[in-house]
Amino acid sequence: MSYGACMPAHYATIGPLRMYYEAHGDAGAPPLLLLHGGGSTAQTTYGQVMARFAARHRVIAPEQQAHGHTADVDRALGFDVMADDTAALLQHLQVIQADVVGFSAGSVVAQQLAIRHPTLVRRLVLASAFFARRGLPDALWSSFDHATPDHMPATLREAALATAPNPETFPHMFAKQVELMKTFRDLDVVDLRRITVPTLVILGDADIMSVEHASEHARILSAKLAVVPGSGHGDYLGTLEAAKPSARLAELGATMIEAFLADEL
Repeated sequence: MSYGACMPAHYATIGPLRMYYEAHGDAGAPPLLLLHGGGSTAQTTYGQVMARFAARHRVIAPEQQAHGHTADVDRALGFDVMADDTAALLQHLQVIQADVVGFSAGSVVAQQLAIRHPTLVRRLVLASAFFARRGLPDALWSSFDHATPDHMPATLREAALATAPNPETFPHMFAKQVELMKTFRDLDVVDLRRITVPTLVILGDADIMSVEHASEHARILSAKLAVVPGSGHGDYLGTLEAAKPSARLAELGATMIEAFLADEL
């Protein structure tokens, strides 16, 4: 796979960032913002479904600070800061309101975007999402204490090295991504309940986060809940790190998301 080599790639100056984003589809179509997972890129998370989404939407797929083509800058990574960067990108692109899909760590960015910039979000899809540390296994949290780039899924590591503006700085970028997760604090339920836009919580039945956590999440948000059978973390989106790559699962996940965005679910 050629990571972004033939993609409609753009950069925007967002605060201190030279922020990379991809743009797909008709510029006059309803905007759809795709927020990638932690340690990922726009293509590694959404490459299998992006063209399908772009058939009906103006797809905007940024890469956050210290991810993919977007270089690191001299500040800590924070989900709130990434949400503010994303809001600034939408404003730069003169997008008044967008549908938003956030995967895994990107779901936290999506939630912060909906909390901090509510007028920018029309509908919200939280894919393999979490809002509290208890939603993820203890072993995952403890694994961050000794994480190195060698512990990344090989496909994600290769993509990160291929897209990094300065590959020699990737270990530092990875360390900041790990610190972002290590310092994650539960989202405030009061803040979550301020999210009033239609929301879909979707995950696989064998996902990293538990179905019980997703069910609690959906109740807090008054959201719809979809559990994709036979799917692990990202399988239903065809993410590059999916444990069980399946075009049919990715088609199923994309169909459910499209139906929700069209108010048919």
